[in-house]
Amino acid sequence: MALRNLLRAAASLRGCALGALPPAGKQAAAPGLQQAAGMATLNQMHRKGRPPPPPVKLGPTFGRPQLKGVVIKTLIRKPKKPNSANRKCARVRLSNGKEVVCFIPGEGHNLQEHHVVLVQGGRTQDLPGVKLTIVRGKYDCAHVQKKK
Repeated sequence: MALRNLLRAAASLRGCALGALPPAGKQAAAPGLQQAAGMATLNQMHRKGRPPPPPVKLGPTFGRPQLKGVVIKTLIRKPKKPNSANRKCARVRLSNGKEVVCFIPGEGHNLQEHHVVLVQGGRTQDLPGVKLTIVRGKYDCAHVQKKK
C-alpha cells in the first residue's frame, strides 16, 4: 500500500495520474523510444542519483568586478539599426590574457595605444559584442572634461 502511494505521488509529480492518458496535444511515444527529457522517476533517481547542477555562468569580467587591461587600439563603431552615431571603443588586452572590445563613455577621451585602463562590466545596448565599459578617471584614462 505504501509503495502504491509512493508511485502515485511520483506520477503526479510528472504531470499525469497513474494510468491516465497523456495531456491533449502530446503524442505518446512508441514503445522502445525514449521520451523527451522531463522529471526523473524514483527508480532513475535511485540508480543514478541527483544530476549535477549546471555550471555557474561567469559575466563578461569572468567573475571579477573589474579588470585591468592595456589598450591595443582605439576604434570607432557604428551602432545597430535604429540608432546613428560613431561610438568610441577600444580593443583591450585584459590581465587574464583575453582581448575584448570596450566602450569609452563620455565625450572625448585621451586613450592611445599602450595606455593602462580599468574595465568593468556593462554592455552598450546598441553595439553588438561590446559587453565591457572603461572606467573614466582611473589609471591612464582621464576624467570627462567639463564643458566651457
